[in-house]
Amino acid sequence: METEKGKLVAQQEGLVKKTRIMVGIDESDESFHGLQWTLDNLFGCITATAAPEQPEANDKAGSRLITLSLVHVQQAFHLQYVPAGPGGTVSTAFYIPSSVEESVKKAQQQIAKALLSRASDMCKDKMNIEVETLVFEGDPKEKICRAAQEMHVDLLVVGSRNLGKFKRAFLGSVSDYCAQHANCPILIVKSPKETSN
Repeated sequence: METEKGKLVAQQEGLVKKTRIMVGIDESDESFHGLQWTLDNLFGCITATAAPEQPEANDKAGSRLITLSLVHVQQAFHLQYVPAGPGGTVSTAFYIPSSVEESVKKAQQQIAKALLSRASDMCKDKMNIEVETLVFEGDPKEKICRAAQEMHVDLLVVGSRNLGKFKRAFLGSVSDYCAQHANCPILIVKSPKETSN
């Protein structure tokens, strides 16, 4: 049986494994609720038991015990043509100029930056947490699962938008997909039910 003194010695010798938690962030309130729930319920427990006798040592970036990866996945933008003329055939198509593609990508980058900045600001009060932000392009379901596998994530957290069966069947659910395909434990955080007055 390991004692508190044994844990402290192991921490000092660098034997404590860093924990990596990944949280999926998008434009929805549910993803931010998932992050807030994680900060309130998981990090309070982990950081309180991590190294209570050495708060000054934990302030150094190299001694952070938890890495929180905030991940946003944006849809890839592909140049397409717009039918322009009778019958809408390819021969009468209007191609979207590359300047439109540049504008869309710039807007996507600004949105991603704003979302991850908001998420990072929520984490500022927590000690012993190293926050990193990542942006990927592609299908959110697949990119989140792939990133979790490649980064050796200990826990994946995603919010649930509470889609009904019909919407989930046609739109697909990131949380359902991750629950089936992620190679690490996954926590799906449901939003609190709104109460009507």
